[in-house]
Amino acid sequence: VVDPVSQSASNKDAVDPENDFQREMSFYRQAQAAVLEALPRLRKLQVPTRRPDDYFAEMAKSDQQMQKIRQKLKSKQEAMERSEKAKQLRAMRKYGKKVQTEILQRRQKEKKNMLNAVKKYQKGLSDKLDFLDEEQASSQGNKKGNASQRIKKGPNAKRRYKNQKFGFGGKKKGSKWNTKESFNDVSSFRSKVAHNKGPGKAGKGGKKALNKRPGKRARQKMKSRAR
Repeated sequence: VVDPVSQSASNKDAVDPENDFQREMSFYRQAQAAVLEALPRLRKLQVPTRRPDDYFAEMAKSDQQMQKIRQKLKSKQEAMERSEKAKQLRAMRKYGKKVQTEILQRRQKEKKNMLNAVKKYQKGLSDKLDFLDEEQASSQGNKKGNASQRIKKGPNAKRRYKNQKFGFGGKKKGSKWNTKESFNDVSSFRSKVAHNKGPGKAGKGGKKALNKRPGKRARQKMKSRAR
C-alpha cells in the first residue's frame, strides 16, 4: 500500500475533499499504512498483537438482557411466520373464489346459450336439438362421476376399525318380528310366569297379599270400632 502521507505531500490536489468516495478511500489507506508500519515495531518490542486462543472476556451485557433480546427475536420470528401463513391463506381464498366465479360464469354462459337455442327453435329459426343432447350428456357424466366417487370412497379408517372391533351389526329394523316358525314354537312358554302364578307372585306369603286392600265390610267394621 502506498503511504498516503508521502503521496499527499507529493500530490496535494490528488484527493478532492468534496468527493465522498475519494475522501473515505484516503482515510482507509492511511489507516492501513499506519497498521503496516506499526506491526513490525510492536513485534520488535515483543508486544502481543493477537488475542490468545484461551482468552476469556466477560460479556458487556447481562444474561437477563440477552434473554430478553432472545425472546424478542423469537417473538418477531413467530409474528413473521404467522403473517406468512395468513398471506398463504388469503391467497388460497382468493384462488378459491376465482375458481368459483369462473365456474358460475361458465354455467351462466351455458344456460344463456341453451335458452337462446330454445328460443330459436320455438320461433322456427332453427330445427336443431343439439342442446338437449349436450344437457343429457352432461347430466349423465355428472351422475357417473358421483357414482364412481361413491364407489371409490368407501368407509373411512375410523369406521373400518369400529367394524373390525365391534362387528358390522347387521339388520336392526324388523329384527324382533315373528315368523311362522317362531309363532308355532311354544317350547319356551311358561304358564305360571305368564299368569302370575309363580312363587312369590300370589298367596298368603306373597307381596300382593301383604299389600291387599281390605274389603268394604271390613272397612265399615273398622270405622265402627273407631267410633
